Amino acid sequence: MRLKNPEFLLFLLAWIPMVWVYLRREKKLRPSVRFSDLSIVKKTPSSPLLRLRHVPLVLRMVAVGLLAVALARPQKGQTEEEVSTEGVDIMLTLDVSTSMRALDFKPENRLFVAKETLKGFIGKRHSDRMGLVVYAGRSYTKCPMTLDYNVLIQFLETVQSGEIEDGTAIGTAIATAATRIKDSPAKSKVMILISDGANNRGDIAPAAAAQAAGQLGIKIYTIGVGKEGQIPYPFEGVNPWTGQPVTQVQMIQSDLDEKTLQDVADATGGKFFRARDPEALQQIMDTIDKLEKTEIKTKSYTSYSDKFFVWLLLGAALLLAEIALANTRLRRIP
Repeated sequence: MRLKNPEFLLFLLAWIPMVWVYLRREKKLRPSVRFSDLSIVKKTPSSPLLRLRHVPLVLRMVAVGLLAVALARPQKGQTEEEVSTEGVDIMLTLDVSTSMRALDFKPENRLFVAKETLKGFIGKRHSDRMGLVVYAGRSYTKCPMTLDYNVLIQFLETVQSGEIEDGTAIGTAIATAATRIKDSPAKSKVMILISDGANNRGDIAPAAAAQAAGQLGIKIYTIGVGKEGQIPYPFEGVNPWTGQPVTQVQMIQSDLDEKTLQDVADATGGKFFRARDPEALQQIMDTIDKLEKTEIKTKSYTSYSDKFFVWLLLGAALLLAEIALANTRLRRIP
């Protein structure tokens, strides 16, 4: 609420001469007759109208106040915001090869930790389109670019290791993700590629795919997950005595190719990160979240509508009431 013309509130100063004139008039018109004994007069009951003799003055003052506020034009504002964003399109590219079952991210395996970390990353984004590509020996789009993060998370939850023929086709995964994001009008096009192995499948070399993605304006952040050296890995088998499935954990050699992931990131202006434990992976995703912030521009508009009519109506009604009372029931006879 605001007053368009607050200077009209100066009319409230009219209360001062109104009260002054009224008090002088009251004093001047007060009767002055001497009596030797006033006991009889004091016993005479006073008229109820006598107690209401100041009502016209009060009505006039309130009416003037209301009319002054009406002239000041009270207005009620409604604020609207126009939000424009220069969004970031992000394609999550996740390795689902069987090596992601390794248990070096205890107590869970690499894939489980990667999925949970990506869920947290998705939950922090606003106004960005995101999609999901999964890969192993080949790649495919699990979820196209979308603003519906709930749908994206639902697709992410269904991701399983071994759902694609085994292997690690990093070049093919980059090409698939780049195809989905290359025509985006977004200010920034980003690919986050998570891998725990070396490129050993596919017809497209990672370096060639990264160079093509860089020419399309796509920045790739690569993340190598897992520890070096010997790592625990669960092997599923069958108990020869009972025929029941059993899982045995054995040590295998980790084969992450850090150089390839570094070269892919460098070719696109991105960065390579190394995650040897769940905490490091979480910190990496937090870092990428800060690096790729969406720019949000907000403009506020306030439209005002006049609300003086009620004040004007009340003021006029009280003024008419004062005139009516002053000339009828509360009329003074000199």
